[in-house]
Amino acid sequence: MLAVINSEDAKVAAAVQACIPAIAQVVDAVSERMRTGGRLFYIGAGTSGRLGVLDASECRPTFNVPQELVQGIIAGGESALVRATEASEDDPASGARDLDARGFTAADSLIGIAASGRTPYVLGAIDRARALGAFTAAIACSPASELSRRAEVGIEAIAGPEVLTGSTRMKSGTATKLILNMISTGAMIRLGYVYGNLMVNVQPTNDKLRDRARRIIAEAAQIDPARAAALLDESGGSVRIAILMAKKGIPREEAAALLQSANGRLAQALHG
Repeated sequence: MLAVINSEDAKVAAAVQACIPAIAQVVDAVSERMRTGGRLFYIGAGTSGRLGVLDASECRPTFNVPQELVQGIIAGGESALVRATEASEDDPASGARDLDARGFTAADSLIGIAASGRTPYVLGAIDRARALGAFTAAIACSPASELSRRAEVGIEAIAGPEVLTGSTRMKSGTATKLILNMISTGAMIRLGYVYGNLMVNVQPTNDKLRDRARRIIAEAAQIDPARAAALLDESGGSVRIAILMAKKGIPREEAAALLQSANGRLAQALHG
């Protein structure tokens, strides 16, 4: 039984790989709008909505960006995260209203998520976003879907039938999670929130993350762990400032000013 499930899951990566050109278009569009103050919204129902909320909620602790920069909207509201409310996905007007309630504007980007590619709630939101002049994209797991047709860019990861017929939380959910990871991470890399492959914007808010921050500083600046720990403290808990202090041999205030002049982009502050 488990071998069959695993064998089917193995097909997901190839399905996502085939979507890379479309995913790249979305990363380009989203990051460009973010540079001028736009935000990224995900919207979906059921599993699709939960995956969008998950990816959005992980952007702040990973990249230290404002909470409102990446937002997830799920049909039925927050209660739908833990209790299925699938009936709420049948109303397209509800999707448009939920988008309006977040203050969505033409400067923003909307990614509609629906494995079937035809969820009315998501279609309503996409139509509303397009009417406003915002960028729109679709993530679906069905070919030639209605959702992809209505959005500017359609991402369709076709991994074949689910091992448990109709259970789109399985292969379709896995494909969606991979794509969302690529979009949010790709956009943050484009915006300079990553240095090399290091999470230099991580917030050291607990013991695990403080240890991770120290290791990132040590690796980026090529210094020993003890020195990295001291610099993290001296920097006020900023990984980027600590790295600048180490690599340029400058005090905290000068490093902070240099980072600010580079719009928070560590690579630019170091090499610009």
